[in-house]
Amino acid sequence: MNTINKLAAISLLACALTPSVWAAEPASCKQVKFAEIGWADISATTGVAMALTEGLGYQPRKILASVPIAFTGVKKKQIDVFLGYWAPSMDAVIEPFLKDDGVKVLPKANLEGAKYTLAVPTYAADAGLKSFQDIAKFKDQLDGKIYGIEPGNDGNLLIEKMIKGDQFGLGDFRMVESSEAGMLVQVQRAVKQNKPVVFLGWAPHPMNTQFDLTYLAGGDDVFGPDYGAAKVYTVVSPDYEARCPNVGKLLNNLQFSVEIESQLMEKVLDKQNPTEVAKEWIKTNPEALDKWLAGVSTFDGQDGAAAVKKFIGM
Repeated sequence: MNTINKLAAISLLACALTPSVWAAEPASCKQVKFAEIGWADISATTGVAMALTEGLGYQPRKILASVPIAFTGVKKKQIDVFLGYWAPSMDAVIEPFLKDDGVKVLPKANLEGAKYTLAVPTYAADAGLKSFQDIAKFKDQLDGKIYGIEPGNDGNLLIEKMIKGDQFGLGDFRMVESSEAGMLVQVQRAVKQNKPVVFLGWAPHPMNTQFDLTYLAGGDDVFGPDYGAAKVYTVVSPDYEARCPNVGKLLNNLQFSVEIESQLMEKVLDKQNPTEVAKEWIKTNPEALDKWLAGVSTFDGQDGAAAVKKFIGM
């Protein structure tokens, strides 16, 4: 091999090994459609994903949906990404979609250390309402109500199943469906009156610091062991990573902690724009980009980290 050819070969090898050289995504990947189910935690994480994809030159878009509609949308490719599959509480909801390979769950959870089960104010627990078995004893004080969130939600379905099956003697109870915000208003009213109230509680969520809460014991058969210990996963259509590998890489990188989500959610619950909240959080926590953007480029194949930092104003 002559000198010129050697130099050409070395140059090509250097280009191949240079991490700032990526391939551009197909035009069909330009718009990234995210499911938005109205939960503060999913709004927060979706806000991060939207800030990052916009900074990378994509066109992120939110589509409002209930949990079942989110899975349906992913299956029909009307939605690209759903960041809010809570396992195991949503297992029954997602099972039909997994059976016919309609959706794909990314292998690594985007959040570990979560929990999801029924909760009460601690003063109610101090009065004896400490477990699922105790709820029926407090029927009169509770007005026979258990508060859930939006219709079709997995937690509501679990409560409804308990009531229909007269589990824990709850056959005469009624579930009150509303929304995350609506449920918390009811909790706030009960706390002001020092009345017992049973409702869906979860972490991460600022409710854990806004109220003195106790999670009820004894619900392992309903919400899972260890007070509804949960992991949250990202769901995409089965071929999405193959069609849009760069966004797929980002989604696989995108992992959070209970602390990170709690920080983001406080401002989201204050009605601040989740994408703007995410951008401000990233400015003060720039180290998060190292993991989230590892191996990720812009839509047109340029340096992803540099583009996001410029977009955010770092």
